[in-house]
Amino acid sequence: MSRIRTTLMLTGALATAITLAGCSSGSGSMSGMDHGSSSTAAPSNAEAGNFNDQDVMFAQMMTAHHQQAIEMSDMLLAKTGVDDNVTQFAEKIKAAQQPEIETMTGWLESWGESTDSMSGMDHGSDGMMSDDDMNALEQADGASAGKLFLEQMIQHHQGAIDMAQTEVDSGENPDAVALAKKIVTDQTAEIAEMQTMLASL
Repeated sequence: MSRIRTTLMLTGALATAITLAGCSSGSGSMSGMDHGSSSTAAPSNAEAGNFNDQDVMFAQMMTAHHQQAIEMSDMLLAKTGVDDNVTQFAEKIKAAQQPEIETMTGWLESWGESTDSMSGMDHGSDGMMSDDDMNALEQADGASAGKLFLEQMIQHHQGAIDMAQTEVDSGENPDAVALAKKIVTDQTAEIAEMQTMLASL
């Protein structure tokens, strides 16, 4: 009888261990793995859902893209003699894009991906300014600086819209796709606004 009792005890212990292991798979202890059950994370964070390579590329490239837009805006804001409407627009860009940079950086960190700027981005096709473009803006002054800023930022926004649309089409993470849709909407409207300002200078 003792042999039977021992067998029953071992069987019970094994069943308990299997049950506990099954329960733990949906807990936060597995948050480092790409499980759909990781929805226990804060719903406002993109780590609440799955993500794919496109989501990572979008966050990395758009972060670098936004950083350059802020750098361009800072260059303009350091100048005198620039049209007030253009100056206000540069301030608007900074106010809108800095929080988005912080959001995307947070996603990359939670996904365990690099947050380094994409220095190898394809200047031109993605709307990024070249070193020569940036130097031209830095050296321009007054009204000519405002006009150049708008011309460059229209190109810059067009590249961002293309990148964001690719995320909308191919991204998986719901928060990243939602931000991409917002960028398409916001920057399309801003291009129209810049074109109007440019025509008035």
